[in-house]
Amino acid sequence: MPARRRLLAAAVATAACLGAQALPAAAATGPDQVVSRGVRIPVFYNPPADLPAADGALIRSEPLRLALGLPGPYGPLPGRATRLMYKSTDSTGRPVAVTGAYIEPAARWKGTGPRPLVVVAPGTMGQGDQCAASMGLEHPVSFNGRTVSVGYEDLSVHRLLARGTAVVVTDYAGLGATDRLHTYVNRVDEAHAVLDGARAARLVDGASVTPASPVGLFGYSQGGGAAAAAAELQPDYAPDVPLAGTYAGAPPADLTEVTRAIDGSGLTGALGWSLNGFLQSAPELGPIADAHLNAAGKAALADLSTMCVGDALFSYGFARSTKWTTDGRSISDIIRATPALQAFLDSQRIGRLKPSGPVRLATGVNDNLVPHAQARQLAADWCAKGADVTYKGLALPNLGSALINHFAPLLADQGTAVSWLIDRLAGKPAVSDCAAVPSRP
Repeated sequence: MPARRRLLAAAVATAACLGAQALPAAAATGPDQVVSRGVRIPVFYNPPADLPAADGALIRSEPLRLALGLPGPYGPLPGRATRLMYKSTDSTGRPVAVTGAYIEPAARWKGTGPRPLVVVAPGTMGQGDQCAASMGLEHPVSFNGRTVSVGYEDLSVHRLLARGTAVVVTDYAGLGATDRLHTYVNRVDEAHAVLDGARAARLVDGASVTPASPVGLFGYSQGGGAAAAAAELQPDYAPDVPLAGTYAGAPPADLTEVTRAIDGSGLTGALGWSLNGFLQSAPELGPIADAHLNAAGKAALADLSTMCVGDALFSYGFARSTKWTTDGRSISDIIRATPALQAFLDSQRIGRLKPSGPVRLATGVNDNLVPHAQARQLAADWCAKGADVTYKGLALPNLGSALINHFAPLLADQGTAVSWLIDRLAGKPAVSDCAAVPSRP
């Protein structure tokens, strides 16, 4: 096994030591049962035909067992979880059902005012419904020989709960919910799912959060882009969500640059998830894809549409998109040469609007998967618009792997990021360092 693939295998094996769940086989499914790579998706995740009119309205809910929870004298620790399905609106203006989870914390809120709420926007989980972060709360590591899913966002969720904040986790449009494909890194779909998750949390039976509760957004990687986009769209889309602060770690703000960087990396599969999502959001791009993707490329996109991160690492890690195209050009080269594709990716650019409230933007200076330069540019773009930005370029050593260079800052910075957001929720003012951004790495 090549060294890089041994490294990926070791990473998954290490995660498995934290607590694994063997997924059930796909035998004996009911008429409404959806199966993804041998995993039976709970019927809860099947959206109804008719959705409520109001964004954030609860469609259904049920108790959710936290795998890393413990019994406590006054209830479960770190809190009592509820699985959610709520209504949102996608980038085309259509209603969409989104799933997720709300956790009412056992810890008390030590700040002043009502208990705050944090919306956790998950990082890249994959595109198969079995990869949804809400399922990861129940099964932190799941595998069945056909799919591997790691609920790595559980760590940030538990850290926030320990500080006394309520937490709602969104699965985004189409991840978990079985009626459509997940529109990976679509900034509007993700932003709306994040903001409507905050609205839905208020409606959960037994929730202590209210419309007056301050709201924080927390996300890294895909989640950092979703949180950043939500902070930009909040004033127009969700003025009723009182946004107190946003943490956006390693946000993919410029998809043209990110697409180029992930091609040939350990996470090449994310290129397929992006293309699948783009084609669902903008079906008019379908003829362009048909003209440029060869049989291997079309098969890869279909295969990736049901994969989680672990699956993609093993199956498509370090693959190059030149093998997927009819003329041997890379996907990035085709995008640069095709105005319609350029225009679509340009419409996904984060940084053209001023975010609401203070934002902490962190990025590893050696991150070459979600490139550091485009994340730093987002901070500069926001500062130019008069935003309140705390910028942190994390000077971690270059560890040789683009994948590790990207994920190491997630762990190195998470505690500081949580504390920064808790301070905003407690009403402490942020100190913008926009004046220093041009001189920082």
